[in-house]
Amino acid sequence: MPKHGKKYQETIKSLDREKLYEPEEAIALVKEGAKANFDETCEIAVKLGVDPRHADQQVRGTVVLPHGTGKTKSVLVFAKGDKAKEAEEAGADFVGAEELAEKIQGGWMDFDVAVATPDMMGTVGKLGRVLGPRGLMPNPKAGTVTMDVAKAIGEVKAGKIEYRVDKAGIIHAPIGKASFDAGKLKENFKALIDVLVKARPAATKGIYMRSITLSSTMGPGVKVSVQKATAK
Repeated sequence: MPKHGKKYQETIKSLDREKLYEPEEAIALVKEGAKANFDETCEIAVKLGVDPRHADQQVRGTVVLPHGTGKTKSVLVFAKGDKAKEAEEAGADFVGAEELAEKIQGGWMDFDVAVATPDMMGTVGKLGRVLGPRGLMPNPKAGTVTMDVAKAIGEVKAGKIEYRVDKAGIIHAPIGKASFDAGKLKENFKALIDVLVKARPAATKGIYMRSITLSSTMGPGVKVSVQKATAK
């Protein structure tokens, strides 16, 4: 198991690893612990009491964080004709059709989000094995298969993120940068937690939100009180 550096070890000393912190405290500790020589991303991990193997217990969706993620995402749009022009005018970084699909098949992946109009899904569907594992496949539930490409691009540029429960029942998502004001991080945190609470599957039994952990890219995890985080 790799050893952690001195900065990590110093941060660990200031934490009570068993304590469940209030969101404000946890955010402050994560910001203090972000000591790398780059602007670290603040990340959240939420353990849910769901069984992802069952279709009726999937938790997946999107949320526009009030203050964005701190990263400007590059958007690729599969569209033709007027919709391609609309995408370009809305600020898409790459716009095209079959030629873009061929480029991706050849290994090019220099984009963060892919959007497609419904009529392009025949072409895009062939890229499932390439885009799917990377979480880049356009999906109606995520709002990335749509005729309103301008809206989709605008939301992504404004800080829209997609969340999806993994095989272990955990949601991983960014909530901003360590350089963000603590208040902005809290608002982003609250926006995501509120959406996850509302996304509880009807088939879920028992405790739904089991644990919440905040961390920076290079820092240790800080446990957050679920009760405090979900309080109105």
